Amino acid sequence: MVKVAVVGASGYTGVELVRLLAAHPEAEITCLTARQNAGQAMASLFPSLLDRIDLICEEADAGAIAERADIAFTALPHQAAMGVVPDLLKAGCRVIDLSADYRLRDPEVYRAWYSEHGSPELLNESVYGLPEIYRDSVKKARLVANPGCYPTSVALALAPLLANELIDPATLVIDSKSGTSGAGRAAKVGSLFCEVNEAFKAYGVASHRHTPEIEQTLTDLAGSQVRVNFTPHLLPVNRGILSTCYATLRREHSTSDLLDLFRTHYRGEYFVRIHPQGSLPDVAYVRGSNFCDLGVVADSRTGRVIVVSVIDNLVKGAAGQAVQNMNVILGLPEHTGLGALPVFP
Repeated sequence: MVKVAVVGASGYTGVELVRLLAAHPEAEITCLTARQNAGQAMASLFPSLLDRIDLICEEADAGAIAERADIAFTALPHQAAMGVVPDLLKAGCRVIDLSADYRLRDPEVYRAWYSEHGSPELLNESVYGLPEIYRDSVKKARLVANPGCYPTSVALALAPLLANELIDPATLVIDSKSGTSGAGRAAKVGSLFCEVNEAFKAYGVASHRHTPEIEQTLTDLAGSQVRVNFTPHLLPVNRGILSTCYATLRREHSTSDLLDLFRTHYRGEYFVRIHPQGSLPDVAYVRGSNFCDLGVVADSRTGRVIVVSVIDNLVKGAAGQAVQNMNVILGLPEHTGLGALPVFP
């Protein structure tokens, strides 16, 4: 039984981690921290946990956490995580960080998109935690940088095409839509019900912070520098991300051929499901699960391919993938504690 802590348990990602870890047969939650809610019962913050989680939220103290936990999940805001992660590592914890602080390898890129990095010496050690692509590195990692939600949906959509050199990387256009939980639990005008309900908008056009993360992974897959047009949108739903990825094929392929390629590429991957020809994914098909569903269409008229990718942004896009990374580190089957089918309707 591995002992785990959730640092920053009072946000949507934090409570999703608690929900998943509470049902994990090989994990015991021993510590929850939430600075603004220290001293309060976790179940009072989230009544969904009533009679199942009896822990009290604490202030984050690396030494105290390390005494009770083998693995710490840090579900803190960007730039806050780097103030905690180095101390947790020094205290002997393995860390799975769900912020963006350790995803980008180049501190100058991090500075350009976020701020000055407080512990750049850890960037070379950090392993990007997308198991379907970086599994072997995750197994040995002391620090795992859990991927962002948009980058997860995009990387899994494009990996088979880039790895097999079937598309021109210079032609990539990515159009993504996310549910409002991706904005976090803090009160913001743009996330209020009246602002989001019956509305649909683009945001962060040509400037979203997930752009360099997407480009870093796609560059690894392509073996050459990749630049993308990435446009995110806000959907009036609680959960889910749908990414539609467009690229020009290097030579003609049928939809059937491309689907065969995707099935071969992801053979044995529990959490990646390929829709049959004529069927495309819907965020409703993955809600509450760690699955990524993919649909592929070849457009013979334009010589382009369209890949539709859906995930639950709080599960495969955050907490579920973090638990999947823990399973990889522990040598457990990756679906341990994550095997539940999506909730539908």
